[in-house]
Amino acid sequence: MMKKALIGVTIAAATALGTVQADEVKLGFIGGFTGGIESLTPPIYDGAQLAVRHVNEQGGILGGRELTMLTGDTGCGDPAITQSSADRLINSENVTAMVGALCSGATIAAANNVAVPAGVVMVSPASTSPAITDLDDNDLVFRTVPSDAFQGEALAKLLISKGFDDVAVAYVNNDYGRGLADAFEATFEAEGGIVGARAGHEDNRADYRSDLANLSASGSETLVVLAYADTSGQTILRQAYEGGYFTQFVGGDGMVGSSLIEAVGADALEGMIFTRPGTLDVPGSAVFEELAEGTDVDPSGTFVAQSYDAAFLLALAIEQNGSADRAGLSQALRSVASAPGETIMPGEWEKARELIAAGEAINYVGASGDHEFDENGDVPGAVEELVVENGRIVSQGFLDM
Repeated sequence: MMKKALIGVTIAAATALGTVQADEVKLGFIGGFTGGIESLTPPIYDGAQLAVRHVNEQGGILGGRELTMLTGDTGCGDPAITQSSADRLINSENVTAMVGALCSGATIAAANNVAVPAGVVMVSPASTSPAITDLDDNDLVFRTVPSDAFQGEALAKLLISKGFDDVAVAYVNNDYGRGLADAFEATFEAEGGIVGARAGHEDNRADYRSDLANLSASGSETLVVLAYADTSGQTILRQAYEGGYFTQFVGGDGMVGSSLIEAVGADALEGMIFTRPGTLDVPGSAVFEELAEGTDVDPSGTFVAQSYDAAFLLALAIEQNGSADRAGLSQALRSVASAPGETIMPGEWEKARELIAAGEAINYVGASGDHEFDENGDVPGAVEELVVENGRIVSQGFLDM
């Protein structure tokens, strides 16, 4: 009798656990919680979590189920860490879809090795490498941020417009750095500028002085650094300033972080120019700013709005798909992100849910802009200029492309 009772308790517990699991719809968030963008990742994650909160506060998903978001680290592109995290989220935790990755190399690795074979949709809010456009991904990899083919062109034209005609370029030797450097150099030289020297480097080295000496030997006084604020980027800038190799610094989106100023010094970086994919003054951006008030989310943070959009879009796609199944989700994602349809703003989950239940088409207009995905899962975008002023990175507005 005791054994039968124990068996009955075990079955009841297992049934209860199964009910709890069935009441959840799982998303994964995979990003660089360690590595080159570890100071940028928590705010990006917070943006996605705010979207999850809005879903749950307005009735939940798929008939009242709770939307949860599990996390995995990539080390910002470390292949072993990335594959382990993606495999756990997809094959052990059985997430329906994933927000991420953030670093481009991590997105490519997670997609090729785990997500695409498993039929899992990924929406990256931060991976900008042009290489992602050409992935053989079965229409499973999307992004809410424009390709660096666009940012590189914008950065080059910005510098030309400011009178910079001779630069040296230091870039981290991975998918992100190479792609952005290639796009920048092609446009800069087409616009009449000279890239006096260009050098790729490995991340996480302690000393880049020999690289800097070779770059400065070109005679260029301006150094463009296309790397990461928390690793090689800050080391290169600190050693370039200490050695007096260059007089002007420029950075891409991976360099935009308060940790950079803290590590290198406000005086050293005064006047440094950056670009990053940004959020145009679209209706959704103002709505997102209001939604973020009173929370820990900084709506102006790098890739924060894009991350909110990635998570909210995936939730809408799951609701549109009618189940937590992976099959059919990419088509549903395209449907909820594209016109025609009733406009859905950030935070309007209950409205969207009612329209979907009524069989009405919806069109999400996001915190970071419209997300009319092209055939490669890419979106058009805008590029923002920023400058270090009095120890702060200050927006100068959007570039006219």
